Amino acid sequence: MDDPTIENRRRRRFLQEAGGLTLAFCLPARAAPPATGQTASVAVPFAPNAFLRIATDDSVTVIAKHLEMGQGSYTGLATILAEELDADWQTVRVEGAPADATRYNNLFWGPSQGTGGSTAMANSWDQLRQAGATGRAMLVSAAARRWQVPVTEIAVRDGVVSHAATKRQARFGELAADAAREAVPAEVVLKPMGEFRLIGRHVPRKDSADKTSGRAIFTQDIRLPGMLVAVVAHAPLFGATVRHFDATAARRVQGVVDVVPIPSGIAVLARDTWSAKKGRDALRVEWDESRAFRLDSADILARYREMAKSPGVVAQRTGDPEQAFAGADRIILASYDLPYLAHAAMEPMNCVIRLGEEGCEVWNGEQLNTGDQARLAEMFGLPVERVKIHMLYAGGSFGRRANTESDYLVEAAHIVKAIGGRAPVKLVWMREDDMRAGYYRPLFHHSLAAAIDAEGRLIGWRHRLVGQSILAGSSFAALTRQDGIDPLSVEGAANLPYAIANRLVELHTPKDIGVPVLWWRSVGSSHTAYATEVFLDVLARALGKDPLAWRLELLAEHPRHRGVLQLAAEKADWARPLPAATSGSRRGRGLAVHESFQSYVAQVAEVTVAADGSVKVDRVVCAVDCGMAINPDNIRSQVEGAVGFALSAVLHGEITLRAGAVVEGNFDTYPMLRIGEMPRVEVYIVPSAAKPTGIGEPGVPPLAPAVANAIGAATGRFPERLPLRRADLRA
Repeated sequence: MDDPTIENRRRRRFLQEAGGLTLAFCLPARAAPPATGQTASVAVPFAPNAFLRIATDDSVTVIAKHLEMGQGSYTGLATILAEELDADWQTVRVEGAPADATRYNNLFWGPSQGTGGSTAMANSWDQLRQAGATGRAMLVSAAARRWQVPVTEIAVRDGVVSHAATKRQARFGELAADAAREAVPAEVVLKPMGEFRLIGRHVPRKDSADKTSGRAIFTQDIRLPGMLVAVVAHAPLFGATVRHFDATAARRVQGVVDVVPIPSGIAVLARDTWSAKKGRDALRVEWDESRAFRLDSADILARYREMAKSPGVVAQRTGDPEQAFAGADRIILASYDLPYLAHAAMEPMNCVIRLGEEGCEVWNGEQLNTGDQARLAEMFGLPVERVKIHMLYAGGSFGRRANTESDYLVEAAHIVKAIGGRAPVKLVWMREDDMRAGYYRPLFHHSLAAAIDAEGRLIGWRHRLVGQSILAGSSFAALTRQDGIDPLSVEGAANLPYAIANRLVELHTPKDIGVPVLWWRSVGSSHTAYATEVFLDVLARALGKDPLAWRLELLAEHPRHRGVLQLAAEKADWARPLPAATSGSRRGRGLAVHESFQSYVAQVAEVTVAADGSVKVDRVVCAVDCGMAINPDNIRSQVEGAVGFALSAVLHGEITLRAGAVVEGNFDTYPMLRIGEMPRVEVYIVPSAAKPTGIGEPGVPPLAPAVANAIGAATGRFPERLPLRRADLRA
């Protein structure tokens, strides 16, 4: 049984929705059995992916197959469906879908359910429009049959179906039972853009009220009868294992129930989180570090720089770069170092697992539903369908919850197995657990060279990257190329849009670095955009070219890149000099443009560099082309958030290793951006009729190079490493 409060809510919803209409969709079209728990249901064309429920109380429930972790997906998905349904937005609510790839697969990922890669709106756009339009058509058909009038005379608006000539009308709830008996139309007509009333306009977010009031349910809110809370003692070094432990003192802590060894460490189980933590603190553990990774960050970087001196595996080749460099009048070199970064989501990793006769039940902010479900099924020896996952709200992720090895879920499952499944277990990671025993954005070294001819033209470009592969050795390894190229390592570099006739991109992927790595918001573009866009400004300065004009020239065949660049530059008054700085300070303006997840973002940053080398980012102007703007306010908030997220990394972000151990542990040593450091951010959206593309991540890549280029404009020095260091920029 669930927590009584949650269970009572579910019972009320069931009673309210009995007799309502349920729709489901999948591709290709086929019939589906009646929806479980509905007293009136209907065969449906896209079975059995249920996206819509209409209850007799007029409530419209949109089933969201994508996780809401703060990025606004619940609101966006609901907007798409509600637009075609012509629902009253006030009656629309959103519910997270269960783990079931046969109904809720991410259409861009094949038969796999999950949230990531900024795909939520893009892969759901056509699917949910069809779902909403089909529901509308069935309601109209039911009304026409009831009133004995032609369907062409029926109108729908704000959840009300009406017939003007007879002045009859009915709300959705009144028609739900009748609509459930209507034949599902084989085809539906979608609205033209000009008739949109929700898409492209302001609608209140569907998660804000509950999050503000505290009604929203996160993993930490789950309470099950007899539940134990587990905290794990993890090894201080990657690759270390337990040699011996003494739990005597831990067991003496009031509230501690059990202490069990698991593959990732020692788990302390207690009646509450604080007792579990105190019990863990009292543990005495002797670690076997014979196979542990022991390098410093500086050691890794030195090795990377040495590797970059020789050719790597070719990721992309255009023209004849060797000939271009051989005949160059001069060659310009630069290198850039970007550190390991933590995800540092507001809510550290956690989950609840209960094992019973019916199978395994999970509660968490679930991001890779299918992969996690499969791993848990394997661990418990269960059919996949007997692993039930309740997808709750998540307090951020930035890629961390989309773990290739289902790390924290597997850890919780090991704990449940270790105690014989006698109690539900809530696993709680403290901030230090995720900071020191988690996964990281890989450290990368970039070495770039440009060939310039006698006329001052850029005729050759060589880019060597050195860094760990996110995919190698993971369950996603099949996505790597046959030559060992991880596409995530070179995205943003191998597809550089600039018109450079002779280009070579090479990759070194070290295989003996034992630091666990994972995608981090905007993945490869989070570091490739910095190297490419800063180097382009270095070249512009060396060649005496305006950074904006030169980019526009090189992007002649890329109108969407040009469009956001021109819009950002116009709104930032690029052609107008900045006001003079105060005594001892220097001011500069810089820009960058990047495409990721099929969205295009340009940013112009204005900075002030003090005499002591400290940097204040004063203003960031952003232009975004992400196709159709479903929720413009949400797009702006995502870009504003991306600016803050990326700027935090620029100014502060760095995970460092000392003899293999992570130095940082909490926000005292891994500081986040403070409100006083946040610049004024302006976001402008390019009007578009194209299908929507990603917005959760594309605002991140241009920020760091735009800031670096502004620093270069102010000081003549372009930062070659992040985070920024005052010593590099002192007057």
